[in-house]
Amino acid sequence: VQLQAFGGGLVQAGGSLRLSCVASGRTFRSYGWFRQAPGKEREFVAVIRDRTRRYYTDSVKGRFTISRDNAKNTLYLEMNNLKPEDTAVYYCAAGDVILSYVSASEAYHHWGQGTLVTVSS
Repeated sequence: VQLQAFGGGLVQAGGSLRLSCVASGRTFRSYGWFRQAPGKEREFVAVIRDRTRRYYTDSVKGRFTISRDNAKNTLYLEMNNLKPEDTAVYYCAAGDVILSYVSASEAYHHWGQGTLVTVSS
């Protein structure tokens, strides 16, 4: 299983970006996005589970949308109204994670390489 994330970049506050994560190999129940800002621990951003159930961390609700194209085996994160505090390296992850652990990074065994998102004020 391989995950490859891309789509990061530099954007002004209030702008938008779409991250993509192309997966190869078997499919999983949960596909998520996590992020890690400089000097901070990796944190949960969003997850899509069983193809339709979506969960978000509170700070991105209403601004970010997670989706997945099953035919292309590609995960997306549409990010709107970006804020400087969204600056981080964003990682995609996949795994057969039970519902109560979908926001826990240690529950995922397959990770992409990360893509940097920088939001300027």
